[in-house]
Amino acid sequence: MLDTLKMARTMHPGQRNSLDALCKRYDIDNSSRTLHGALLDSEILAEVYLAMTGGQTALMLSSQDNDSSSSAASHASSRQRVALAPGQLRVIRPSETEWEAHQKKLDMIRGKSGGECAWDKLNG
Repeated sequence: MLDTLKMARTMHPGQRNSLDALCKRYDIDNSSRTLHGALLDSEILAEVYLAMTGGQTALMLSSQDNDSSSSAASHASSRQRVALAPGQLRVIRPSETEWEAHQKKLDMIRGKSGGECAWDKLNG
């Protein structure tokens, strides 16, 4: 669980960090937020969180992002900040160390769940 208010206060000290203020700061449409509603607020906060953590605004990947033949150089360059057009998604590929840590975590989950992860069935 993450405290997005704490994150916002750390990222923007001395500034207003209400949901409305964060929407304005990150240019997120909250015009449908006329009353406080948990469901709507959580959906808006999800967009704010994505913007606060790197500018990702969508959860869709293109088929070119699945190309496993990328070189280490392209992995390194994908970590650099790049100005993106609206609607364009920044993809940050894991380093070799991060990938290995991820695989170890999956192995641990598989061990606790009797040898399978739900996503193993989807990918294989």
